[in-house]
Amino acid sequence: MIPDLPGPPPVPAFSRVPGTPVSDDPGRPAALHGALRRSGFTHDRVAGLLGEAAMDALARDQAVPALRVLEPVLASPGDPDRGLAGLIALFLLGRAVPADVLGASPVAPGELVGLGLAEETEDGLRSTVDLRPHAADDGTELYVASDLGESQRPGVLRRDHVLGIGQASLTLAQTTDRRRVGRALDLGTGCGIQTFHLLAHAGHVTATDISERALGFTRFNLLLNAQSLALDPERLEERVSLRAGSLLEPVRGERFDLVVSNPPFVITPRAPGESPADRFTYRDGGLPGDRIVADLVQELPGVMAPGATAHLLGNWEVPAGPAGDGRPAAERWMLRPEQWVPEGVDAWFVQRELAGPEEYAETWLRDAAESRELVHYERAYRAYLDDFAARGVEAVGFGMIRLRRPGPGRPGGVLRRFEHVPHPVQQPLAPAFAAAWARADRLAEAGPDWLDLRLVAAEDVTEERHQRPGAEHPGVILLRQGAGLRRTAVLTSEAAGFAGACDGELSARQILGALAALLDWAGDERERLAEEVRRLVLDGFLVPLEQAAD
Repeated sequence: MIPDLPGPPPVPAFSRVPGTPVSDDPGRPAALHGALRRSGFTHDRVAGLLGEAAMDALARDQAVPALRVLEPVLASPGDPDRGLAGLIALFLLGRAVPADVLGASPVAPGELVGLGLAEETEDGLRSTVDLRPHAADDGTELYVASDLGESQRPGVLRRDHVLGIGQASLTLAQTTDRRRVGRALDLGTGCGIQTFHLLAHAGHVTATDISERALGFTRFNLLLNAQSLALDPERLEERVSLRAGSLLEPVRGERFDLVVSNPPFVITPRAPGESPADRFTYRDGGLPGDRIVADLVQELPGVMAPGATAHLLGNWEVPAGPAGDGRPAAERWMLRPEQWVPEGVDAWFVQRELAGPEEYAETWLRDAAESRELVHYERAYRAYLDDFAARGVEAVGFGMIRLRRPGPGRPGGVLRRFEHVPHPVQQPLAPAFAAAWARADRLAEAGPDWLDLRLVAAEDVTEERHQRPGAEHPGVILLRQGAGLRRTAVLTSEAAGFAGACDGELSARQILGALAALLDWAGDERERLAEEVRRLVLDGFLVPLEQAAD
């Protein structure tokens, strides 16, 4: 009797998704990584060859300045940078490159075709993906593959487009806590950029996406960067789990110590008879209005372990104010998001942008290159405006959201902040957010006894006094932060005097008592000043002496 012969090994999940790079053989992406490095295809070398102006233009999806730099290099067979120039033209600009140009580098053209990264055409090799070097904040050099962008290909983007590294994903990475955790969740992983960052401080990362193409790109990128990410390509699942499914469906019943998400939050008009194939999956979650963000804020605490934090980006609609409410949208935007946060959960919303319906529609129609087809563009633009008008939407906000589930023995709802911060901030913001949460915790723990804390001005804080020529006293006194959210606080003269006395020698209670005696207060002036000082502590202008030393 002939024994049964073992069959071929199973194909790893998401390793051969149509239209994505091939990753069923873990050794091939690793070998490509080495060849790209030897070719000089690194962030610094690319920036050095193109120059600052061309790099800035590329960031705006403008290729002409880079082409002008590369063309003489590509035309010179003896130029030592010819192979590097070919890789830049191929992967960053989406141009066809003759095979002999790429042959000047260690990257084999045939291997690029075999891995699904390029295809042969009459004009030479043409990329099927965007592949670019990315320098992480810790100096790690990574390569990230994604779909070609609107400046690299003709026509409207494909509906299942997999987005590469953009400003939104970088913002999320810079605002995420980088503390050591056991389990982390990357909800809506896209090309995997958040997972790459999480692997530096999480024991295990679960990456989910509704798009199998996104998971195919993520798997390839993980294997491509396995050495840099300290992964064993043969045992990828020991550190990373890739799961297909919508939002929280793939992880219900599980708990994570840290959650990050750049969800498909873009508000998109719903059409009768619409199917998932009609949506841009990288940005459109298929729910009306801003419900996808509302649902996530309400449901994420269900997968968060005690003490866990969640970090996400989102949009929210700002309805027109009721009659008699003349406040601008920038002062009313938080009324709906406040209702989304579950009881007992800490939350912090930082709104960075506020756009009217017209500007919002133009932004996202341009994002998917839908403006290239005039009839479609006008129809889609009108649909956006009709959709917003039907719900009475005056504006749409965009920003960052941080949630925290209280840990054992800690009360919830310690911090609930909704801030409009449209001015430039210092990145990364994660340390500033963490420090603010620590101050809020310290004030909550102390209760009424917080006045016994000894306070000092934060290191980045400066004071400004403005007065009219000839005036005896300043008319305006400001405190400004040079780091973090870079807030500005307008002080009363009493608060300015308090801040000036905060050198860590006296407690807040003692300084308040001295001011009350000096100014002969007989009413509730002391309580009002105490509340003003407490706000300065929460905002980070004044910090407890014990935390200033950390």
